[in-house]
Amino acid sequence: MIGQFARLLAALTLALSAVAASAQAQAQDAATRQRPNVIVVLMDDVGFSSDSTFGGPVPTPVLDALAQDGLTYNRFHVTAMCSPTRAALLTGRNHHRVEMGVIVNLVRDEPGFRTVIPDSAATIADVLRASGYATAMLGKNHLTPLAEQTAAGPFDRWPTGLGFDYFYGFMDGASDQFRPILIENTTVIDPVPDPAVDPDYILDRDLADHAITWIDRVRGAAPDRPFFLYLAPGTRHEPHQAPEEWRARFRGQFDEGWDVLRERTFARQLAMGLVPPGTRMTPRPDLIPAWDSLSADEQRVAARMMEVYAGMRAHFDYQFGRIVEELRAQGQLDNTLILFVDGDNGASGEGGPGGTTLGLLNRPAEDDAYRLAAIDEIGTERHGTNYNVGWTWALNTPYPWFKQHASYLGGTRAGLVVSWPQGLAGSSTGLRSQYGHITDIAPTIYEAAGVTMPESFAGVEQLPLDGTSLLYSFADPQAPSRHTTQYYEMLGNVGIYQDGWLANLGPPNVIFAPQYGREKHWELYDLDTDFAQAQDVAALYPERLARLQALWEQQQAANGFSFAARGNVGEGLLQSQREAFAGPRRLTYRRGEGPFLDGAFPSLPGRSWRLSVPVTVSEGAQGTIISQGGFPFGWGLYLIDGRPSYVHVNEPEAPLLLQGPALVAGQHDIVLDVAPVGDPVPGGPTRFRLLVDGELVAETQLERTVRAHWGGNGVGIGREVGMVMLPETGKPFVFTGEIGPITLELE
Repeated sequence: MIGQFARLLAALTLALSAVAASAQAQAQDAATRQRPNVIVVLMDDVGFSSDSTFGGPVPTPVLDALAQDGLTYNRFHVTAMCSPTRAALLTGRNHHRVEMGVIVNLVRDEPGFRTVIPDSAATIADVLRASGYATAMLGKNHLTPLAEQTAAGPFDRWPTGLGFDYFYGFMDGASDQFRPILIENTTVIDPVPDPAVDPDYILDRDLADHAITWIDRVRGAAPDRPFFLYLAPGTRHEPHQAPEEWRARFRGQFDEGWDVLRERTFARQLAMGLVPPGTRMTPRPDLIPAWDSLSADEQRVAARMMEVYAGMRAHFDYQFGRIVEELRAQGQLDNTLILFVDGDNGASGEGGPGGTTLGLLNRPAEDDAYRLAAIDEIGTERHGTNYNVGWTWALNTPYPWFKQHASYLGGTRAGLVVSWPQGLAGSSTGLRSQYGHITDIAPTIYEAAGVTMPESFAGVEQLPLDGTSLLYSFADPQAPSRHTTQYYEMLGNVGIYQDGWLANLGPPNVIFAPQYGREKHWELYDLDTDFAQAQDVAALYPERLARLQALWEQQQAANGFSFAARGNVGEGLLQSQREAFAGPRRLTYRRGEGPFLDGAFPSLPGRSWRLSVPVTVSEGAQGTIISQGGFPFGWGLYLIDGRPSYVHVNEPEAPLLLQGPALVAGQHDIVLDVAPVGDPVPGGPTRFRLLVDGELVAETQLERTVRAHWGGNGVGIGREVGMVMLPETGKPFVFTGEIGPITLELE
């Protein structure tokens, strides 16, 4: 009897425990259902005054509508470059503390600059996924160390290793909009294997399609599960490209130039209340030419570049609107927290005074005549355009300087729009002027989602967050700023902020003028009364400046890095690329392995290398053996009408087509031997020799070759990927024979 009672008591206890557990689970499910969905959008290289939302010339009606019903922040800040801002956003920690003091392409073996996010800095995606959220990243990553971008990984710092269930996008700092090479989770793909099948492909539409599909799948499989979507388009990093209809919408709208544009933008900002009355607009630096000093042809080209830029941004706004409307149709928009960060840094000045249709890194011999001849191709897949620095200056109104310049608001101040109808109910919408920083995004999301950043994650003690939640400002537009101290450092450009005061080293380092900014001095600005950073008051407040200088030293120590002035970013990038596969080595590649990312393939300019390929062909065989890049920069080994052919494309130079006689049917060994002439200098004189079955069949020498960068179009084996190299070969140009193991020997 006693035994029966004991068993009954145990069963009753178990049942009560089960009821309690069920009730707890139901409560947790209910809490999960009430949590907001979260969408973070991070634009690329967008100036503070680019979009109509912030007084700019580019109409962004979707963002305007979100701002109208939500919040607009006019004192929000980023780090001044791509990877550092992205790391600070996703982790909530300062960029040097998570080893991202530079973009991943500029990795240095120094504390704060190793570009390897530590396990002690769990991301928003990590934390939200552990709390029941579905997570996805779409678009630009630019956080994976170069050495880890191969097919062998490791994949810990790919997006799927940083807390994201799903990733669809690109790894590097920029991507072609028409012919990108993308990653789906950890697989490299060419989304346009045959342009004839999808001639109208454009990346921003593809990203919007994937966002809508992913949201639909999550909602279909688990309707009550909240989601976190991080959408990071390449728009508007160069190359500036857009569909023809979107480029055409802005034809003639910028013919009055950047001086007039900046004045009109400033007037709109004052009228909208984005800029306080009495603000002084900063003057145009001497490095930027006046619009009226340009010739008529120079103005035509410059105006076209700005038209393309505007079309690119407006097109993304439309695509983002499709995502917003999908949320509305599903009844999800009211409880979706959207944080739209309108730029990872200020507008880019990397196009220089004349703009560029070929990019900056290869330093091509591009002149005004070349740009004028290409005017009708600007914005198409044929060119990697970046506009004139005059437009950069106009799109950073009213601030001085631009991207990379962490010492000036033109590099660090970005617009922020917050939309959350359910969460903002009862609060006044409109302008918020609290000081904010990109590290504030993570704690804002955690507070909104009811999630606490754990002290330990995956068994690793976590670094404390550096950011401050902005949720306090949602309800009270007049609340004092809670983020009161923030340091800035990027490529030797330095600033330190505290309680409304900013001290900085100036003038800045300028990418297209390497000698500029070598002689620096400390400046001081009272940003509470000087919204645009226009009046240096260092001479009036030497004691305050001294306190901020001491604080700057403290911040270096607290964030684990040591400041040293750095050289020009272009030179640093070239050096990093050359070091990625330094030293002699022998590498083997096989058909079917590709496409490869550029970061997973050796950097070839300025060094000796030898490519050996056994092939088996029928008479008249043709196709791609191996190629990297495309137009306007690329190289490839082909059979064209049966003839072994080496192609080297280096605009604006004439392309090289080095060919031997047609092969007879059977097995052959093809060798391409490449060696610098004289001292090995990237972009310098180079000899090319083509051998078949041990016999030299063709050779030549080029005085100017590709200096550094093949355009980010990847490496294809057995077929073309990314951009087409030569119009006569087309794409996919599949090799019709057999390709044995390809051996690449590097000296």
